[in-house]
Amino acid sequence: MPNRCRRILPNSGAGGGAQRHAHPGRTPIRFRWERSSPNHSQYVRTKVNSSEDRPVSAVPRRRRRGRWRTAKIDDTVEAPRSSGGPVSRSPSHPSPPGPSRPRPCGPRGRRFRRTAPATAVALSAALAAATALTAPASAGPRHPSPPGKRPVATGYGGAVSTVDPYASRTALDVLKHGGNAMDAAVAAAATLGVTEPYVAAIGGGGFMTYYDARSGRVHSIDGRETAPERMRADSFTDPESGEPLPFDEAVTSGLGVGVPGTVAQWELALDRFGQRKLRHLLRPAIEVADRGFVVDREFRDQTAVNAGRFRDIAPTRELFLPGGKVPEVGSVFRNPDLADTYRALARYGGDWLYEGRLGREIVRTVADPPVAPGAARTVRPGLMRPGDLDAYRAKLRKPTHVSYRGLDVYGMPPPSSGGSTVGEALNILEEFDLGADRPADALHLYLEASKLAYADRGRYLGDADKVDVPLGELLSQGFAGERACLIEPDEAAPAPVPPGSPDGRYGPCEPARGAAAPLTGEGPQTTHLVVSDRWGNVASYTLSIEQFGGSGITVPGRGFLLNNQLTDFSFEPPGPGEAPDPNLPGPHKRPRSSMAPTIVLADGRPRLALGTPGGSTIITTVLQILVNRLDLGMDLPEALEAPRATQRNTPQVFAEQEFIDRYGDELRARGHELELFAGPPEGVIGAANALEILRPGLVQAVAEPERRGGGSALVVRPVR
Repeated sequence: MPNRCRRILPNSGAGGGAQRHAHPGRTPIRFRWERSSPNHSQYVRTKVNSSEDRPVSAVPRRRRRGRWRTAKIDDTVEAPRSSGGPVSRSPSHPSPPGPSRPRPCGPRGRRFRRTAPATAVALSAALAAATALTAPASAGPRHPSPPGKRPVATGYGGAVSTVDPYASRTALDVLKHGGNAMDAAVAAAATLGVTEPYVAAIGGGGFMTYYDARSGRVHSIDGRETAPERMRADSFTDPESGEPLPFDEAVTSGLGVGVPGTVAQWELALDRFGQRKLRHLLRPAIEVADRGFVVDREFRDQTAVNAGRFRDIAPTRELFLPGGKVPEVGSVFRNPDLADTYRALARYGGDWLYEGRLGREIVRTVADPPVAPGAARTVRPGLMRPGDLDAYRAKLRKPTHVSYRGLDVYGMPPPSSGGSTVGEALNILEEFDLGADRPADALHLYLEASKLAYADRGRYLGDADKVDVPLGELLSQGFAGERACLIEPDEAAPAPVPPGSPDGRYGPCEPARGAAAPLTGEGPQTTHLVVSDRWGNVASYTLSIEQFGGSGITVPGRGFLLNNQLTDFSFEPPGPGEAPDPNLPGPHKRPRSSMAPTIVLADGRPRLALGTPGGSTIITTVLQILVNRLDLGMDLPEALEAPRATQRNTPQVFAEQEFIDRYGDELRARGHELELFAGPPEGVIGAANALEILRPGLVQAVAEPERRGGGSALVVRPVR
C-alpha cells in the first residue's frame, strides 16, 4: 500500500500552506512526517529547520495530550461518549472524524483511530473531574432547576450579560476560576448553542469586538459564514420563472446555508486573546447538554413557530419535537447528540469540522437535505462542497472607529454594516445638540440620522474583500456634515431617501440624487453577549444562525441546526442603468450583516460594551441605546429598558407600542408615520445586553428585564 500520509509545511504552497488562522510573531517549527515501518503503523516526526536533521520521536498511531501524534489513514474513529467508552457505529450515533482522502498528517491533518475502552474510560473520568471545576454552579441534581434571572448586576472582578441564565452562569464560573473575558465569552457562546439552539450554533457564525487590556487596543474578529465557490449572482433566481425565489423557500433550503464560521472564530479568538483551550471551555456546555435545561416560554414559543417546517426535516423533528410535540414549559430538554459533538470537537479541534468527518456530514446534509416522508414543502439542495469548508478562514479585522461626544466608539467593519452605519449616524448626530429636556426633538434627529445612514448602507456596504467599500469616507466627518445638512429640525424627509456621495468632495448642502437601495430581508433572530474580566479585557459578541431555527436543517445525529445566512444576500441583480449592488452573492463571498458588537472607550479605557439581536434593527437599537445613555441622561438600565423605534429608510417608522403611546403625537406632527413593529416577536425590537465600567474595577452588567423573556446579568463579586 502506498504511503499516502504527508506533512505539508506552513506556507509551503497549495494544498495546505495557509493556516486556518495566523500566529503573528511566532516562528513555526517545521517538521516532516516519514514512514518508519513497512506496515505504516508508525511514523517519525523530523525537524527540518534545525541544525540536526534527526528524528524527534517514533510515535504510536494516536495523539496524546500535549503532543501531536499521527496515524495511518483510518476512517474508524470513535469519540469518547458519555458512557465512558466507544459505541458501535449507527445512523443515530455516527462516529467522529477520520477523512478518507489523502491529506496532511500532524496538527492540521491529524489521523485518528478507535480509542481503546480502558483509555476512553480514563479520558471520561478526567473529563468528569475537570467538568466539576468549570460546570455551571447549578450542576448537581439530576433533574436541573433553572438558574434565576436578574437584569442588572453591579460589582467587581468581572461581569457578564447574556439572554440566558445557563450561559451567564457558565461565563461567570470561567471568570471565577481564572479565565479571562475571551475564555468566558467562548464558553458562554458554546452553552448558548445548547440552550438557545434556534439562534446560536456551531452551524452558524458571528462577529466579535474585543478590547485587549494588555495592548490597550480594540480588535474585531470576523466569523461570518461564506458562500460556496459555486454560488453566483443569480443563484437565488428560480431557473423556471426567472424570478427571485420566495424568501421563505430560500430560508428552508440547502441553498441558504453558508460555510459555518463559529468554530474557526473561537479558535482564532482563543489563540490570540484567550488563556484556556477550547477543549476546557466546552465542558460546561457538554454538561448542560447531557443533563438538560428547563424549557421556558421563549424556547417553547420559538419551537411552536417553527413546528411546521421542523416536521418536514426528519432529524430536526426527531430532536426538537420529541414524540411529534412541542416541548412543554417546565419540561427538561436534553441534547446528547450535541454533547457528543462537543466532546469530539474538544478532542479533535476545528479540523474535524473543516477537514474531517463532521464537515463531510455537513456537506452531505446540505447537498441532500434529509426531508421527512410526506413533507409539505420542497427543500432545495445547496451548493456546498468539502473544499468550501477547507478554504474557510476566520479573520482579524481593524474595527471601525468614530469619536462621539468625546468618546471613542468602535464597531465591526465589513462584511458587517453595523460598525459603519452606527458610526455614520453618530457622526451625523454629532452635528446637533440632543438635549435631554427635549426627548421628542432628539428622537426626531435619531430617526432622520438613521434614515440617511441606512440609505448609504444599502448602496455601498458589502464584503470589502470582494467589492470596493468607501469605508473611510462613509465615516468621515466631512461626509457626515454633508448628510446632516439635509435634516430639517421640524420635518421628516419622505422615505426612502437616496444615498449620498462619499467621494471626498464635500461642499455646500446639496440634495442627494439617485434611487435608494431596497432593504434586504434579515431575520431578527440572533443573540448577543458581553463579558468583562478583572484585568480590564472586554468582549462584545454577536452570533447567529439568521432566522429562528436557521435553515431548519439539523445535521443527522449531531444535535445542531445549520444557518440560512446566505439569504442575507440580495436576491435580484440590478437592472440596466441601475447602480451596482455590493451585496450580490458570489464565490466565497460573505453576505452583508447588521450585527453591531460595540465597545466605547473613555480616555483609552472601556466605558461601555453593548449589542443586540434583531436583524437589520440591530443597528438602530444599538444607536438608540447610545443616544439614550450619552445624550438623554439615562443610566444604562434605563437606556436598555426604554421603548424603541427603528427607521431603516422606509416610509414607516416601526416602533414598540409604548414608544408610540409616549412619543407618537409629537413625531407624527413632524411627518413620521409610526406603525407597530410586526416582529417576530410582534411589538418587540431587539434584546440587548450591555455593561458599563462605572469606575476602575466597578462594573455594571445589564440585560433586558422583559424583552424575549428577559436576560441574565451577573458579576463575580456583587456590591452588597
